[in-house]
Amino acid sequence: MHRSESGPGDRVASVPHEAGKGDHVFADERQARIAEHVSVRGRARIGELAEIFGVTEPTVRKDLSALQEKGLLKRTHGGALAIHPNVDRELAGRQTANPAAKEAIARACLGILHDGDSVFLDSGTTVAALARAIAGDGRGLRLSVLTSSLGVALSLADIRNVDCVLLGGQVRRVDGSLVGPLALENLQRFTFSAAFLGVSGFSELGVSVGSLAEAAIKEAVIERARRVVVPMDQSKVGATDFARICDLEQVDVVVMDETSAAVRELCAGYDIELIAAADE
Repeated sequence: MHRSESGPGDRVASVPHEAGKGDHVFADERQARIAEHVSVRGRARIGELAEIFGVTEPTVRKDLSALQEKGLLKRTHGGALAIHPNVDRELAGRQTANPAAKEAIARACLGILHDGDSVFLDSGTTVAALARAIAGDGRGLRLSVLTSSLGVALSLADIRNVDCVLLGGQVRRVDGSLVGPLALENLQRFTFSAAFLGVSGFSELGVSVGSLAEAAIKEAVIERARRVVVPMDQSKVGATDFARICDLEQVDVVVMDETSAAVRELCAGYDIELIAAADE
């Protein structure tokens, strides 16, 4: 619901505030929530934000200008875009980033697997952590695994109860993944109970990665999987990368280290099951 007046003190009942505070505090609280909304979703339009937060569009424009001055988002003609740091393209850098979060996500992903599953394990450091978790899992799940990652294949090569197949194709030096026409052709021979996909961007614009060749493999995997699982840390939420893989509607499960109200709302809006590793 819109109010007729504008200004930093605009309020509606749906946006809770503590009584007794000044209008500037209400504006600060609203701006913090706007910044989180834009960060998680990747973008937002002025009219959308005015409706969500129960203020006028001029008030939203003032809020966005203030947030841009703080470096928290980028103003556009009709709204705002999230600001995220450049995606780390080097495998060494990604392997050392958030190791505890990756291990927690990997352990939570084990709970999705069932004895006898056929699984695709993608490239990416979080999926590599899942492969190590499978190798050390005391339950001894019998799995059939296809992977496009040399590192994942090495992790599972000597695991007796895991039948691991390495997808053929052209090797990407940056991360040891397999891509190209041969890989796409080989994929047509398989179907999967679940596919675990590494991503570098997850927002309302869709799921994305940094390479067209890598995106093509992931897109083909999605077409052949009954469940699509995206294990990722918080840094991927709201980010967009060079090559788009799919819409959020095509994702079934997201596994994260920690979640927030905005992330839960985003996933609920697309009927995505959200698993927080911290809760497992």
